[in-house]
Formats: sequence, C-alpha cells, structure tokens
Amino acid sequence: ADYLEHAVMVKPDDGAYSIAVPALPEIHTFGETPEEALRLAREAMALALYYRRDNDIDVPPSDTATARLVTIAVPAA
Repeated sequence: ADYLEHAVMVKPDDGAYSIAVPALPEIHTFGETPEEALRLAREAMALALYYRRDNDIDVPPSDTATARLVTIAVPAA
C-alpha cells in the first residue's frame, strides 16, 4: 500500500482547536483538545482522499518533506 503524508495546522480556536490541511482545502475540523482535533483530521483526510481517488479528482502528493515550522521571537509591546 502507498502512504500519503500531509502537513496539518493545529490552531487554538475559541477554547477548541481547529485543523487546516493546506493540501486538502476541503478539510475543516476541530476538537476540544489537539489530540481529538488530529484524530478527527485523520478521519476527514482519509475520507477526502478516498473521495478524490474514487471520483478521479487529483490526489496531492505527500508534502511533509517540504513542510517547515518557523518560530519567530517578537518583543512584547
């Protein structure tokens, strides 16, 4: 079996955590904890990828090799 890996962004969102997947813009999910949000994101990603495959819609290649985390220190005002 082939495996795809896609970068996800976890963002605090009004007491919960939202997930965005840049390679799969149709995915928008959230959870009460980061772990729950990621679990739901995995399910949504699988559904999106199966739907794309079954309907001959482009399936983006893995993008985690090019994903980067950038930390920038900004002095407090």
